[in-house]
Amino acid sequence: MELRDYLRVFRAHWLGMVLIIVGALVLTFGWTLLQPKVYTADATAIVQARSGNGDDLGMISVGNNIANQRVKTYVALGSARVVAERVIDELGLDQSPESLVSTVSVSNPIDTTSLRVSVDAGSPEKARDIAEAWVRGMVAEVNIQETADAETQGAVFLSPLDSARLPDSPSSPNIRLALAIGGLLGLALAIGYGLLRYTLDRRIRSVESVERETGVAVVGTVPEEKTFTAEDRLIPFDGGNSANSASAHLFPIAEAMRELRTNIQFMDVDNPPRVMIVTSPLPGDGKSTIASNLAITLASSGQNVALIDGDLRRPMVDTIFGLPKGAGLSDVLAGRAQLSDVAHRIGAQGRLLVVGAGKIPPNPSEVLGSTRMKELLESIAKEAIVIVDAPPLVPVTDAAVLAQSADGAIVVSTVGKTTYEVLKKALGNLQRAGARPLGIVLNRVPRRGAGAAYYGYQYHGDYYRADDDGAMGDSKPEPESPPSVEQFLRRSSHRTP
Repeated sequence: MELRDYLRVFRAHWLGMVLIIVGALVLTFGWTLLQPKVYTADATAIVQARSGNGDDLGMISVGNNIANQRVKTYVALGSARVVAERVIDELGLDQSPESLVSTVSVSNPIDTTSLRVSVDAGSPEKARDIAEAWVRGMVAEVNIQETADAETQGAVFLSPLDSARLPDSPSSPNIRLALAIGGLLGLALAIGYGLLRYTLDRRIRSVESVERETGVAVVGTVPEEKTFTAEDRLIPFDGGNSANSASAHLFPIAEAMRELRTNIQFMDVDNPPRVMIVTSPLPGDGKSTIASNLAITLASSGQNVALIDGDLRRPMVDTIFGLPKGAGLSDVLAGRAQLSDVAHRIGAQGRLLVVGAGKIPPNPSEVLGSTRMKELLESIAKEAIVIVDAPPLVPVTDAAVLAQSADGAIVVSTVGKTTYEVLKKALGNLQRAGARPLGIVLNRVPRRGAGAAYYGYQYHGDYYRADDDGAMGDSKPEPESPPSVEQFLRRSSHRTP
């Protein structure tokens, strides 16, 4: 993974990652509220040695050396049970010496002869009282060690230096420290969550990953359009370019289809494909919608286009264009009808011809793979670009068989739904049949939000600009005169406005 891949992962899953971090902070804060408050008080004592004449520097030096030697011993004495027992008796505490010793720590600051007593307790007053009592207990025990009398100081003695102060805030739990640690743990979990989602999620998410996984180029990315219905999913013949038309919101779809058209035309400049099938790995990927809108886009650029519904199992083209159900491709192949009898002209310029599926045959694969089907496609391709809406590749073999009679296949997959394994299987079915995949079209690309972060572009409302004449985009104007019937099919056809 490159740096931009990490950025895309984090941007795509930022909501979940933020929730994890916030959750970790909330749990940490709740944990601190449940912990008992602990207050810490410190008291200080100093180890001293009598030097006789205070003006004798030699004696003072000897006394300091003795004090330095004894201070280590007195540190250990600070954790003795006898000191705890003295404090318990003095303050009337209701706890064992062992438990009291565990709340007290005695330390010797470096290069000093002082002892610091730190006491943890449940209240500020108790912590202060125990600290001061502990120092007094240590003083008494040191005197006993030196003179066998708790009240009599020996040559080396311990003297209180600083009384304990009343703590004004608890030392534990440390809310700031706990929140900092909780935030870091939450951040680590959030990063792990994002990377785990990226690793385990095998659904299509980006153009780069599709091309890397399959080795097939992505020739188009079509944004999601939530206004599409089963009966209304077509772009207008002006490509949504009219600024005042009700279909102006379809401009992103139309622009994506124009990009797909351009990529197909420049796929092989010297010999561009004339017969293309549009298929998908599984049902529901939007292949019929892509095939229909691609046919409209090609026709709107001034080219003769024939759209044939080759899905002889679940035909959708007649529903998409609102054509009457009846005779169609299967009837032409069976010799029950002529192509001119079942074809319908679409659009004012009459450059788009639509042929429905017709009666559903019992053997679709054999019908689509027949010699007559191949000859039919070749004959139409002499006068028009042929687009065939084919069945999905994984459930049935129809599309792979049909692709043998075409120049190649465009495979439509759904972003966030189609997995790489399914897409690879679909492409493998094509390759085993000796067919050529022209490219992959990613359908239903999110326009905004987390999913759109995987793509190099996002559709954000009206990013396009209206021209002076009210047109938007750069679609090629249609020629004024429609083609003759003889040039298209050599026969007349039904005309559907």
